[in-house]
Amino acid sequence: MLIIGCDYHPSGQQVFGIDRESGEVIADRWIAHTGTELEEFYGGLPAGTVVGVECSGNMLWFERRLAQYGHRLRLGDAAKIRSKETRKQKHDRRDAELIARLLREDQFPDLPWVPTLAERDQRQLLMHRHKLVRMRTQVKNQLQHIALNQGQQKKRQLWTKAGRELLESLRLEPWTARRRDDLLRWLDVLDRDCASLEREVEQAAEARADARLLMTHPGIGPVISLAFVLTIGSIERFQRSRELVSYLGLNPTEDSSGERRRLGRISKQGSSFMRPAADSGSADRGSWR
Repeated sequence: MLIIGCDYHPSGQQVFGIDRESGEVIADRWIAHTGTELEEFYGGLPAGTVVGVECSGNMLWFERRLAQYGHRLRLGDAAKIRSKETRKQKHDRRDAELIARLLREDQFPDLPWVPTLAERDQRQLLMHRHKLVRMRTQVKNQLQHIALNQGQQKKRQLWTKAGRELLESLRLEPWTARRRDDLLRWLDVLDRDCASLEREVEQAAEARADARLLMTHPGIGPVISLAFVLTIGSIERFQRSRELVSYLGLNPTEDSSGERRRLGRISKQGSSFMRPAADSGSADRGSWR
């Protein structure tokens, strides 16, 4: 069986290939992602070749290409792979060789859970909704400021039918009026698109038993439940609660008095992906409920 260690970059990849049984080096080269180099290399390998790579973003196309050729992709924990290299200076060829060696010695640190393509696509649904909600909040905040500059402090009442009529009736200078009209037009589009995405999220959450279970808890709606199951995956991969908390970015990095060190990054709201409306501002704070 052939083993390929791959140091992946957006523009290309350094590969180091060896024969698992004999240890013979069969490839040690740079492959550009433009042209036909990648197809010629991986298309010429026997089906079932194992390709190891550090987990990184923007490589979905590469995963699909390997599946097309019948190869097996193994995604590794980048931090654990890096810890196996004693030298601090990174080097593409050494990194690819290290991955290949770890695969051959059965020491490659596979990720404990990798979401399916369908689950990753549903993450895009949540992220798209999240971004549009934030854009809508920015539009609403701008309209609030226009109203305040005209002595109209309506707060949430500005988003009622009467508030809309008030905004449209304001007598403004030409460019301020243009800005008001554009913002109102964008708000209508964003309201429509956000409502459509809300329905899609509800359907996706209802289709999953684990998400439906979470929604039985008070205050947990389809957005939070779906985001949680798509982020956490198999809960069994966390041995203790503090590991889960650190994974979500709710735990600080600190040197504790014991032997263990808690890893994580603390923030006021925690993971923005897990709390899609946490930073949406006062104008739209309840939109996810």
